[in-house]
Amino acid sequence: MVRYDFSIRTRDGQRIESLVIGGIDQKDAERKLNQMYRYCEVLRCESKDAGIKQADSNSVEDILSLISK
Repeated sequence: MVRYDFSIRTRDGQRIESLVIGGIDQKDAERKLNQMYRYCEVLRCESKDAGIKQADSNSVEDILSLISK
C-alpha cells in the first residue's frame, strides 16, 4: 500500500496542508479522501513512498534455524 500526501480545501474553505492516506493507487486514496471530506478540492497530491525499500532477505539456513529453535 502506498501512502499519498494531500493538501485539500474543504467545502467550508478550510485548508488542510498535509493529510496522509494509504491506498493501492492514487485513485483509491482519493476515493478514501472523498469519503472523509465530501466535496473537497484537491490542491496537491504527492506519493510518500517513492523509494520503497525491500525487506532484507534471509537465507534458507537462517529460516530453518529459527524454525528448529
